[in-house]
Amino acid sequence: MSIENPRYHAVREIAAQRLPARTIEPDADPATDIFGKNVFSHAVMRSALPKDVYKSLMRTIHDGAPLDPQVADVVANAMKDWAIARGATHYCHWFLPLTGATAEKHDTFLVPTGDGQALVQFSGKTLIQGEPDASSFPSGGVRSTFEARGYTAWDATSPAFLMDGVNGKTLCIPTAFYSYDGTALDKKTPLLRSIAAVSAAAVRMLRLFGNTTVRSASCTVGPEQEYFLVDRRFYFLRPDLINAGRTLFGARPPKGQEMEDHYFGSIRERVLAFMMDSERTLYELGIPIKTRHNEVAPGQYEIAPVFENINIATDHNMLLMEVLKNTALKHGFKCLFHEKPFAGINGSGKHNNWSLCDDAGNNLLDPGSTPHENAQFLVFLTAVIRAVHTNAKVLRATIATAGNDHRLGANEAPPAIISIYLGDKLTEVVQGLISGKAEASSRHGGFLQLGVSSLPPLPRDDSDRNRTSPFAFTGNKFEFRAVGSSQSIAFPNTVLNTLVADALTGLADEIEKEKAAGATLEAAVQKVVQENLKKHQAILFNGDNYSAAWEQEAARRGLPNIKSSVDALASLGDPEVKAMFKRHGVYSETEADARYKILLEAYIKTINIEAQLTADMTRTMILPAALRYQGEVAGALAATKQAASNADGSAAEKVLKDVASLTSRLKGAVDKLDEIRGKADHAGHDLAGHAAFYRDQVKPAMNEVRQIADALELVVEDRYWPIPKYREMLFMI
Repeated sequence: MSIENPRYHAVREIAAQRLPARTIEPDADPATDIFGKNVFSHAVMRSALPKDVYKSLMRTIHDGAPLDPQVADVVANAMKDWAIARGATHYCHWFLPLTGATAEKHDTFLVPTGDGQALVQFSGKTLIQGEPDASSFPSGGVRSTFEARGYTAWDATSPAFLMDGVNGKTLCIPTAFYSYDGTALDKKTPLLRSIAAVSAAAVRMLRLFGNTTVRSASCTVGPEQEYFLVDRRFYFLRPDLINAGRTLFGARPPKGQEMEDHYFGSIRERVLAFMMDSERTLYELGIPIKTRHNEVAPGQYEIAPVFENINIATDHNMLLMEVLKNTALKHGFKCLFHEKPFAGINGSGKHNNWSLCDDAGNNLLDPGSTPHENAQFLVFLTAVIRAVHTNAKVLRATIATAGNDHRLGANEAPPAIISIYLGDKLTEVVQGLISGKAEASSRHGGFLQLGVSSLPPLPRDDSDRNRTSPFAFTGNKFEFRAVGSSQSIAFPNTVLNTLVADALTGLADEIEKEKAAGATLEAAVQKVVQENLKKHQAILFNGDNYSAAWEQEAARRGLPNIKSSVDALASLGDPEVKAMFKRHGVYSETEADARYKILLEAYIKTINIEAQLTADMTRTMILPAALRYQGEVAGALAATKQAASNADGSAAEKVLKDVASLTSRLKGAVDKLDEIRGKADHAGHDLAGHAAFYRDQVKPAMNEVRQIADALELVVEDRYWPIPKYREMLFMI
């Protein structure tokens, strides 16, 4: 019997394809010439704007000075002329709604004149504020569907840029997004608030150390982006990848990542062509890409930028994902950002490298060269330690998604236990401060003088990295490794900024109290740092975060181990947490409640989509394939017995029995899944209870269906199996 299997056609086409076509000409402009060419950057503004207008705009960007409407008109006109000269016909206010994606509404520069003609126009008022429809974005109950009015407000601190299309360019203006009553409906507005909060707290601390010139502090971030590539021909044969972003079925292949031959291996020509093409576009958008390499799993890759201001880095990371997705299509790939697109192999994260600098460019998490600088460094280090220990549950909530639940806690990604890695040398310093005694250095000999006034220069990169730590100090920054690959980094960084601002404020209060009681600055700092490190040392761990022993030790230390997003998100409803957000002006109580509800709703919707897909694919693809094969085996067995009554049909009987048993079990499992899913919306639960039902009832039922289907994949004849297999998708790149 001839079987038309689209999977086989895809395999043949991929196997027959030649080397990728050239997409970058040999005489193309060098990267230095194209970098930032599609950005309305400070350099462009300096040349395009009158000097007084440029200076006024810089005061707004750097110092937060109010924007003069007349300045806005001049800037808008210059921005319009620059964009049109480069092929733009439309503009949009580009923003980050609570979907976790980006949003835009395009408007033309053309304005009819009434006499059958048109002119191009773009005013300062239009630049500053837009009014997209806000009715259908998630709001967590802040707005009803019939309340459509939402506003976008120009974020002058993030530069406008041009996005290339097939037939022209669009001017994209980064904006905040808020409701009619001023409630934040996006991820950017709280991020900007949190930047202001941590800046104020850092400046206050620096003033205590005698710095009278600093005006502000800013966070920097360098997000390392992991992703998978699969051939588009396979992708379009997998409804689960199309609709859920991950494979809901797939038996583990004979070879996965256990040979460790993909990690940092030679990049295949076709993939390298895609990477180089992507980088050209990213350079044009002013995104400072630094590295590219193969990641741990087959078909997995990473791209990482140089550190940038946290607001710009957030916008750039969203743009980067968009560019990778679009460029992948040009090269016959589909780019997957799901945290776990393939079961049984390494998942994808987004390592969030976070640091804090003053406005003179000094990294406040960089050990210094004088006792005074080292004391300052230790205060800021202590603030982060205090922030993470006190609010570990909240930090865990920022990376709580249905997708990330597949990573956290597995032996491939940071565990669900939040802890901090400091490295051996810095841990010696911290332990010495806690004990009040000098500790011998096991690496360099001699003794460390741990009194604040006599601290020597602290070493940088003096110990190995710990890839198992969810929150690791790596020289002059903290690497928050648990962020999911599909996430916007806005929410995790908004919360992290707020937690550090709160900790710095608490430390400043304590230092000022000691000084008011007559202590010198040095004595006050030493006492406060020592007490806080002693109080919060439970969060410090340099060992293997993947080990079972660490789970037991973490429990003994009282550290939370929250493996489910449903449980993790509950901390966002904590009155003390909401009070902290409100105290620092980051989220109102209404806004905090809205985020909690939106994240729970997203969890429910994600699992529901996956459950429906699981049932649909089982009934329409996997069961029919299994039944066809079962029929063929039954026919072969009957033919064998008909040919000779004494013929040995035991092998066929065994195969038939195995396939029939698995097929029957699969039918029962998918019926059970449909039954449970049907109860989900009628269980009478509140939102948290509804999410818990999907976690506790629907997910296990889905997993049962998958387990049986994956067992069938290993016994059903290959030409019957309708969907691309792991052994093909992961290795045929």
